[in-house]
Amino acid sequence: MIEVNDLKKTYERVQAVKGISFIVQQGELFGFLGPNGAGKTTTINMLNGLARPDSGKIKIAGIDCSTNPKAAQRLMGIVPDESNLYPELTGFQNLCFCGALYGMAKIDRERRARLLIEQFGLGDAAGRKFGGYSRGMKRKLTIAAGIIHEPPILFLDEPTTGIDVAAARQIRQIIMNLNARGVTIFMTTHYIEEAERLCQRLAFIVEGRIVRMDSMDNIMKQTEGQHVVEFAISLGTAELCGAISGVFPFLQCQAVSDTAVRISSTEPVRIGPLLRFMEERGAEVFEARKIRPSLEDIFVRITGIEATEMKKEREKIQKGAGA
Repeated sequence: MIEVNDLKKTYERVQAVKGISFIVQQGELFGFLGPNGAGKTTTINMLNGLARPDSGKIKIAGIDCSTNPKAAQRLMGIVPDESNLYPELTGFQNLCFCGALYGMAKIDRERRARLLIEQFGLGDAAGRKFGGYSRGMKRKLTIAAGIIHEPPILFLDEPTTGIDVAAARQIRQIIMNLNARGVTIFMTTHYIEEAERLCQRLAFIVEGRIVRMDSMDNIMKQTEGQHVVEFAISLGTAELCGAISGVFPFLQCQAVSDTAVRISSTEPVRIGPLLRFMEERGAEVFEARKIRPSLEDIFVRITGIEATEMKKEREKIQKGAGA
């Protein structure tokens, strides 16, 4: 359904996308995972026609987007990272307007709008102006607008950024339901846990390049044979990790917070020597527990980007959303 070959894009002197290639199969839920500024939004904008690539090829359902972009766009639903709906219109009016833009007859777009409003749990807000919606409600209506014409392909750019936990959970369920009905979905996210929950296949993108791409099953197989222990300690996680790596070179140490370090190895981790080592350096150990390696661990190992950096980005966005 989506075929990309050697796609490149530069803004002024910054090369945002550096020759990426990938294929998305019909009915697949495919994700781009990476930090802000990795090239995710630039890529999705080139795929849906909002940005023109400098070079490379894009095909949507076999249609060459460089020669017949309108035909390709008719097959797409687009949900940008920020809402593109009209604050002065009601929820129902926004959906009907979007249906009209896609050439739907009045009776069809009104029927479809009512159906989506009920499916998305927005019945009580259908007659209210969109500008007065909460962020979670706005996100749900924006997704509804993207699928008003029942497209076979849906592009989702950071679908749950800046919304509360309950709304994010509802939107993830909506995405899974759409995919279960056969919609091909291409989504971007910098939420590691979201990618792990939703995506069937995943690409890690960093600084405009795809550094790893595989099915989620194959990616998670990398956790087999990995042993991980997390220690809750009193102080100095960064300095302590450096000391551990120097004395125990066969262990990988990651400071996951100011009061926790994570030790991983291909061999079972011997807790006793590590406890003594930490206590000798004045760190009080409150807890040591074995944990199952996750997509987060794989992402950190492959990209070199600490998961804490991704979490800081998320917290910054959420604070901005609440302001």
